[in-house]
Amino acid sequence: MKKIRHFDIEELLKVDEAVKVSEELVNNYFKLSSGQWLKNRYDIKTAKDLALHEYVDGPFAQVIKYEGRKKDVSLGSSCFSLYTVCLQDSAILSTIGKTNGLLLESFLLYILTHELVHVVRFLKFKQRYENKSEVDVTLDEERKVHYLTHAILKQVSMPGLKQVFEFYKDWLHVPGDEI
Repeated sequence: MKKIRHFDIEELLKVDEAVKVSEELVNNYFKLSSGQWLKNRYDIKTAKDLALHEYVDGPFAQVIKYEGRKKDVSLGSSCFSLYTVCLQDSAILSTIGKTNGLLLESFLLYILTHELVHVVRFLKFKQRYENKSEVDVTLDEERKVHYLTHAILKQVSMPGLKQVFEFYKDWLHVPGDEI
């Protein structure tokens, strides 16, 4: 079995900062009120907190949908969707290590913004969640999400973001009319 690398303390601080920035950017882009954003239930995990079935080989992250239920309530009406963004530390760190000019901070910001765009699209029913991994999402949907991610981040001034856009350049073609 392949050894799983985990973010160290310093890298986890960069993840935390990227989460805060990506949440704010995605929230502003989709014009979600604070009430809507809080109702959009999701969690973000790194490799040290992932269950075995949450690891995936290839992508830098995946979104998994779970069904939650309010405590001490047995009625189905108390169920809600909980989306978990599962960061794949090994894949991210490996790519940073072998791609010239790619910085962890900007790469994390892109990845997290991308995954939060998926979550918003699932919650707004722009894309159905089919209990599939990121690799099973249609290429068309992935292109749309990359396009939206780029639209959100293109105004951000951050060292290394230009290199991240270059890394994803093949995904940034304009998608069909409905995004």
